[in-house]
Amino acid sequence: MITETLQTYIETEILPQYDSFDKGHNRHHIQQVIDESLILAQSYDVDRNMVYVIAAYHDSGIPQGRELHHLFSGEKLLADTRLHEWFTPEQLLIMRDAIEDHRASGKHAPRTIYGCIVAEADRDIVALVILRRTIQFGLKQFPNEPFAFHFERAVAHLNEKYAAGGYLKLHLNSAKNERGLAELRALIADKVALEKACVAIFNEELTT
Repeated sequence: MITETLQTYIETEILPQYDSFDKGHNRHHIQQVIDESLILAQSYDVDRNMVYVIAAYHDSGIPQGRELHHLFSGEKLLADTRLHEWFTPEQLLIMRDAIEDHRASGKHAPRTIYGCIVAEADRDIVALVILRRTIQFGLKQFPNEPFAFHFERAVAHLNEKYAAGGYLKLHLNSAKNERGLAELRALIADKVALEKACVAIFNEELTT
């Protein structure tokens, strides 16, 4: 169980910050990562409070810049003096490192099991979820471009990150993500089905 006072602090002071973030990094995504991290943590000898807070802070630095958000997020955790009520300085450094290591495009494997857990939870490889987040990000960056532009961009991103040889790595090889990655790769390989799915998501996003 998560310490009650810690959970109250996170739910009232940290999670609401995500309500103003983009759709790919909003509170819904963060809650999913928290839930999945705690599920994964059951298989390892780890501090569940640490796992919970790492997941809660892992995207908190997005407003300072997406490209380095993992570093900004780690800095934000260390700067939060309230966390000293529940964690030692040594624990906070481990948590900072885990947040820094969660990015799929990171050049090295996570330094600790805590980094592996949040990185694996953050992958959330469900084919249609990945497609939606890809389209959402494209629309946020290029809102006036037609579908053809967004589809071409999505295909390039999906191949670079998720196709065989892509930069995404699964550090814990959870059955859920392994299965999801196989399904996503099959969809990427079927361009007709991929385009059909992207068209549906694109039109939905334009009307919501």
